[in-house]
Amino acid sequence: MNFTTAQRGAVTVIGLQGNLMGGPDATALNSTLHELVGKGNTRVVLDLRDVQFMNSSGLGILIGGASTLRTAGGGLAIAGASEKILALITVTRLGKVLVTYPTIDAAVASFPQ
Repeated sequence: MNFTTAQRGAVTVIGLQGNLMGGPDATALNSTLHELVGKGNTRVVLDLRDVQFMNSSGLGILIGGASTLRTAGGGLAIAGASEKILALITVTRLGKVLVTYPTIDAAVASFPQ
């Protein structure tokens, strides 16, 4: 998995590419989220348009990230998830923890200004 970061006003957009699973990639993403919180950037959108597969470890990464950001007074929004990933979020009943939006623009707009 690779990822990029970009700012959209007060919101950081992290674009993920590849498969979202555990391991070193998960550690790198988690470190990035903690660095953002340390800098006061607590509003994050994860762009999953280019994620083909996510396992339970990947789901755990998303839950941990949402918890970290919420504790810091911000939040995590998910944009562009595939039908397969949306179904996983629905089946696991995590829709209230992992809020999804069809586009990055909608996810960014979900945060109060």
